[in-house]
Amino acid sequence: MSPLIHMEEIVAAARRGLPVRTAVVHPVSAAIMASLAAATQEGIIDPVLVGPAHKVQAAATEAGFDISPYRLVDVPHSHASAEAAMVMARAGEVAAIMKGALATGELMEAAMKKDTGIRTDRRMSHVFVMEVSRYPKLLLITDAAINVEPDLAQKRDIAQNAIDLAHALGVRKPKVGILAAVEHVDQRFRSTVDAAALCKMADRGQITGAVLDGPLAFDNAISREAATAKGIVSPVSGEVDILLVPDIEAGNMVAKQLTYLADARTAGIVLGGRVPVILTSRSGNAFGRVVSIALAALVIRARGAAVHTA
Repeated sequence: MSPLIHMEEIVAAARRGLPVRTAVVHPVSAAIMASLAAATQEGIIDPVLVGPAHKVQAAATEAGFDISPYRLVDVPHSHASAEAAMVMARAGEVAAIMKGALATGELMEAAMKKDTGIRTDRRMSHVFVMEVSRYPKLLLITDAAINVEPDLAQKRDIAQNAIDLAHALGVRKPKVGILAAVEHVDQRFRSTVDAAALCKMADRGQITGAVLDGPLAFDNAISREAATAKGIVSPVSGEVDILLVPDIEAGNMVAKQLTYLADARTAGIVLGGRVPVILTSRSGNAFGRVVSIALAALVIRARGAAVHTA
């Protein structure tokens, strides 16, 4: 598969497989239901609706979405919805989980429980997939939603999760720019020391399937001209597929600046668990949620797992 460079291509690629049976957690808003209606029309999701039945039906009615063909699991509240979704994922009844109208923290708290969640040996992390009009390919930013101040081991997993997603998008050898405020290793900036260590970990096979370089400031990662002006020779400058940020605050700011100042189109997904978690912003639009669902389908397909449970 050639690298995908537009959101529509992600959805088109997902349409070429079977729909993903997905537990949609607490889908009690018309906006979520409108997204599900669009995704079912695209043939990329088979939703299992998990929430208070009367509220789920009311939201569907408001959105004009006929949910009668789909399974509805009646539970009393959002917390129970999240717990039920984890049970289904652990039992293999669903291949993905999607956030509905509940807080990210509530959903991820259930996901990260040791005995009842969907944790694996790898750290779970969020990846934004962004289409920026002035950049020639999709840009992945991680982690801007889950891990607050990741340590080196967690950054290794964060990097590998994003690399695996890039592979699912057809990028065979993604280029990873590890961001910091300065371009040289400086012990006053932990981000620069971590960047150097991550690069050596890639050299030793502890991170695979990508080319890593850092520390790099944002301009040197995105622009080869900026790197050249500073005398930086980098195998990723101007060609990055993935921006690995030092912490959640930096990632959140980068992603939102691209969204609101550069009109970037955005989708998002959490990887590293037993199943992917479709996790989008409450301020996101229906198309972004559809693309996020498509991302889950491509990840599942890349893993060789079933995308539909009969």
